[in-house]
Amino acid sequence: MAGGFRVLHLVRPFLAFLPEVQSADRKIPFREKVIYTVISLFIFLVCSQLPLYGIHSTTGADPFYWMRVILASNRGTVMELGITPIVTSGMVMQLLVGSKIIEVDNSVREDRALLNGAQKLLGILIAIGEAVAYVLSGMYGSVSQLGTGNAILIILQLFFAGIIVICLDELLQKGYGLGSGISLFIATNICENIIWKAFSPTTINSGRGAEFEGAVIALFHLLITRTDKVRALREAFYRQNLPNVTNLLATVLVFLIVIYFQGFRVVLPVRSKNARGQQGSYPIKLFYTSNMPIILHSALITNLYFISQLLYRKYSGNFLVNLLGKWKESEYSGHSVPVGGLAYYVTAPSSLADVIANPFHALFYVVFMLSACALFSKTWIEVSGSSAKDVAKQLKEQQMVMPGHRESNLQKELNRYIPTAAAFGGVCIGALTVLADFMGAIGSGTGILLAVTIIYQYFETFEKERATELGFFGF
Repeated sequence: MAGGFRVLHLVRPFLAFLPEVQSADRKIPFREKVIYTVISLFIFLVCSQLPLYGIHSTTGADPFYWMRVILASNRGTVMELGITPIVTSGMVMQLLVGSKIIEVDNSVREDRALLNGAQKLLGILIAIGEAVAYVLSGMYGSVSQLGTGNAILIILQLFFAGIIVICLDELLQKGYGLGSGISLFIATNICENIIWKAFSPTTINSGRGAEFEGAVIALFHLLITRTDKVRALREAFYRQNLPNVTNLLATVLVFLIVIYFQGFRVVLPVRSKNARGQQGSYPIKLFYTSNMPIILHSALITNLYFISQLLYRKYSGNFLVNLLGKWKESEYSGHSVPVGGLAYYVTAPSSLADVIANPFHALFYVVFMLSACALFSKTWIEVSGSSAKDVAKQLKEQQMVMPGHRESNLQKELNRYIPTAAAFGGVCIGALTVLADFMGAIGSGTGILLAVTIIYQYFETFEKERATELGFFGF
């Protein structure tokens, strides 16, 4: 215990230098929270469009293409790192605390402040490390082309953008806004991507003449310009390598299915031991671990892609490197796509035609996706403090019991539901991702699932806040 505290105490000298948002000293009205949330989102979106000053080029393959959906990053802009530093530092600290390497007593205020400080410090160090790695790896041209001054300037821009993201997230978390900055930025990035692919006015020449990138605009353009309307409709619904109407309909369908599943829950009745007659409930959702399995799965896969691409570029003849993944540059999108090895088999088939052509690839992907999501979900409840044992402890601390059950049986009763909800919920999340990928939904199955779960959480927060506000004024 004392050793754990000593680890946290190492952060104490840095607390005075870390940027911090002061906790709200009053109850923030609902309308003000909405304004803070909108302003935070606006700052993030501006940074996502603000080009980095001093870069030489961002042409060629993008080694981080696969990571951008979940990390809310935008290539060649100030928001190149996105939420990577804050997500990585959060996960590392959660794992250290969950595995008891760092001992934290959440009931002690100083411990909470030190843990928050440690997470922030780690996030800032990761931001500096990644900024230096991006510049040195030649993402913006070689350092000799950029010049030392420009290289340092790019690192500083990425570093300050990382601090802005950390502060915006803290602003929302400290009660000034709604939800968390991380969730808000991920959902916005994914929705922006879906809307752009549906309504993009950009024209692309893919060998059949100039075509609009946006699926809806392409549909109207083809219907107006082509004489054969049936053929025009077929092309609008099934065109290759560009977003089509079928992709758009698949996206809407997956959105609706995920929203429907969000309502599945088991509600356990609980009552207070002290206040007689005070009844309550503890809901256990089907998506018990929310979007965490999919974030952890994506982090694992993107790291595999990144390492595999780096190795393949240098040692493409090596047998073990080829076993990890073979890569080819896509002529349409400009990024590398896996065509062999482990990286290929853990990647979703590009269409239903691809599923029929390579059934083993499809089967391997389905089995891997379902088992990985279930395993991550089960592991996460143990690490994050939401297992049956932790929930039973929380309920006991709140003096709550389940009617008809002894207090000692509380953990046993919760064990009937929580591990099952975590594992089965993880499998369902994996299955929905697979379904979205097979149907060719825009923004990938992972992206859609993240967007829907986050939007649903925001909707619940919004309703809860509004109900509290109305109750507060006595309506």
